[in-house]
Amino acid sequence: MGSVILFGTILAHFCSKSRSKLARFKRSCFHVLVFKANPFWVQLVYFIVLSLLGFGALNMSKPRTDSFRPKKIDVLFTSVSAVTVSSMSTVEMEVFSNIQLIIMTVLMLVGGEVFTSMFGLQLARSRFTNHESPDPIAHEMELGTIITCEKPSSTDLENNKNSSSTKSLKYKATRYLRYVVLGYFLVVHVVGSSLVSMYVSLVPSARKILKTKGIEIQTFSFFTVVSTFANCGFVPTNENMIVFKENSGLLLLLMQLVLLGNTLFPACLRATIWVLDKVTKKAEFNYMLSNYEEMGYVHLRSGVRCALLAATVFGFILVQFVLFCSMEWNSDALDGLSSYRKVVGSLFEVVNSRHNGESIVDLSTVSSAILVLFIVMMYLPPRTSFVPTKYQKKESKQACKSEAEEGRSILESVMFSNLSYLTIFVILICITERHKLKEDPLNFNVLNITLEVISAYGNVGFSTGYSCKRRVEGAMGCTDSWAGFAGRWSNSGKFVLIVVMFFGRLKSFGLKYGKAWKLS
Repeated sequence: MGSVILFGTILAHFCSKSRSKLARFKRSCFHVLVFKANPFWVQLVYFIVLSLLGFGALNMSKPRTDSFRPKKIDVLFTSVSAVTVSSMSTVEMEVFSNIQLIIMTVLMLVGGEVFTSMFGLQLARSRFTNHESPDPIAHEMELGTIITCEKPSSTDLENNKNSSSTKSLKYKATRYLRYVVLGYFLVVHVVGSSLVSMYVSLVPSARKILKTKGIEIQTFSFFTVVSTFANCGFVPTNENMIVFKENSGLLLLLMQLVLLGNTLFPACLRATIWVLDKVTKKAEFNYMLSNYEEMGYVHLRSGVRCALLAATVFGFILVQFVLFCSMEWNSDALDGLSSYRKVVGSLFEVVNSRHNGESIVDLSTVSSAILVLFIVMMYLPPRTSFVPTKYQKKESKQACKSEAEEGRSILESVMFSNLSYLTIFVILICITERHKLKEDPLNFNVLNITLEVISAYGNVGFSTGYSCKRRVEGAMGCTDSWAGFAGRWSNSGKFVLIVVMFFGRLKSFGLKYGKAWKLS
């Protein structure tokens, strides 16, 4: 009996020590994640793990029909495309069953920019909690640990009190900002999916399209809204939005989601905080607006920068719209549409050219000049804005000061710019597809390959597709499909494009590189 009690005591002691070590291990891991880990590697691991989980889920789920099952490389490609919100496709979308569409919806939801940015807010709050106590009393207790023989002056006490009050306000403002972003995220998805579902249910032509294709209205609505807000560009139909090009109301609704989820998100976020500040009169919202840099949230910017960003976005849309209409008004791409539908369709196309990739036209029928314009637009980062010289000088001084303080590693100094790496990727794909470039030059040309690579880098999803009619050796044994141009590439070419999609999703980390290389 005594040996049993002794064994139990030892076992309890061992379990207690194990739990203590496990708790210390968890705290250590959290500390490394918050304070030590490079954000680039954290996000890279995050997207890779999600892609592998998505691949496993899609691969285990049955497709819509048993007659065709995508290859494993195509399933992995689709998973990566959904997680990186790239909407590049190698198989037709209607191959996927309802459960697979739901899996892809989840992948797009957790891979979108707004969702992932909320993790950054959580880490910023954790850093603040660990380094700067939000509780004034606790802060004063920490100050009180320093033993001094002199009695603190009233000025010192007042300064400590003001400092503690400011830190407490900053902590609360960080928490409120998380709620604002989460509320923005939820409201857009709930309202957007409800409006899309209502539109499809009430408009016979749209409802008939989904019924013919066997797609549920609720699945289509939520899938499309999640994809559009995340700026992914996937649509459950093979033809993307081409089948809905006459439904101008749906196009106008989706256009707003495209802008709300990406290029205009910083401006809309600041406008939301401004409204909340005026309505609630809370000091936390005023603190966000006045101290946007201290909040540590990349999408929270000054009023001037938000205004310049909005002006740049609408300026790009206007330029593209004018050029697209002048070149394509009487083309086959917009054939059969009324003037009003041509205007809405053209506007929808150019709005999606920046980062979403939903399309109402077959890009293979669009003129080369417009394709080059789209390539330029897809290359530009979402936060690109025209900034007058006086603001540039101020920001450049701050950037130089920051770089001088942090220093640059040898690796950062020798790395190329993003454009240089894209050139390398285009060359690699031209090498992997060199035989098809010779045998099928009308489909496999450098312009189409470049558009596909830049589209993957910009996480857009535009593709010229593949046409059997353009084959030089004839269309015998060739079957047309609505899959993207990459669907006809070799496995090596598809793998290179997977790397490009990851590279594009993390492109914000590489924008500062390449400055050590001088061309003169």
